[in-house]
Amino acid sequence: MNNSEISGRYSHIESTTKFKGDIISDADFRIDGELDGNIKTKGKLIVGKSGKLNGTIECDAADIEGLVNGTLKVTNTLSLKSSSKIDGDIYIGKLIVEGGAKFNANCSMRSADRNALKNISKFAKPHEKTA
Repeated sequence: MNNSEISGRYSHIESTTKFKGDIISDADFRIDGELDGNIKTKGKLIVGKSGKLNGTIECDAADIEGLVNGTLKVTNTLSLKSSSKIDGDIYIGKLIVEGGAKFNANCSMRSADRNALKNISKFAKPHEKTA
């Protein structure tokens, strides 16, 4: 049972908070402030519009509205909202990209056997990807 099932809320870094270090959690997590470090959660990660993360993300699913610079390892679905900006390396099960999202990353999608990785894109210059 994850944190949101227990209390209906996420563990949370508020928009006025800057955190430096690593976070490990079994619960769902939301970042509206700044995290300079790594986060590993068995649940879902949300990076809000004011959220900024520099580091490595490991999670089951993620919704990104803010800025992420680093490595994302998402077991299931990564959803990039229109306000998101991503720079780094991404390993995912599924990818959803809204129009307006800025996506500058090496992206690998796991095949059905979950062990092999298939390179699906690499961009030399930042650009806007629309569906």
